Amino acid sequence: MSHAGHQSPQSSVPAAAPTSSASAPAHGPAATGPRRTIELTGAQALSLLGGVSLGRIVFTQRALPAVRPVNHLLDLGQIVIRTHQDSDLFAQARHHGDRGVVVAYQADDIDPLTHLGWSVVATGYCRPVTDPDALMRYQQLIRPWSDRVTDGAVRIRPHLVTGIRLTV
Repeated sequence: MSHAGHQSPQSSVPAAAPTSSASAPAHGPAATGPRRTIELTGAQALSLLGGVSLGRIVFTQRALPAVRPVNHLLDLGQIVIRTHQDSDLFAQARHHGDRGVVVAYQADDIDPLTHLGWSVVATGYCRPVTDPDALMRYQQLIRPWSDRVTDGAVRIRPHLVTGIRLTV
């Protein structure tokens, strides 16, 4: 039974029409040949992560996954992001204390035309930054791109770091 046209009574977004890759037109260099996927080591993946400033934090919000784009800094192998102290992420990290709360962090650099590049996912424990000197340092080093006050910061200590490079 097909549900392509089914719309949830609570949804205001119409369901997308099914598409077939066989009928989709090829556009630009992305369609010129197959790509290879190369697995990265954890060290390679962290090195690439440290070379970009934007990523996505994945955490639990009201028992469901939530994803937010954020900018970050890699500091001694830990991912640091600024946030506001009344955010769900900060509250969960604070609530779990020294144990931290499990999160994932994803960043990539993939060319939109060639589809070449890399993607990294780091999974680990997120804890609030409580040291005032460290917090001040992060406030100087990480510039938020949102107009919302980011008076807090969290650190993610990665326990599992995976990544792939997309190449020809």
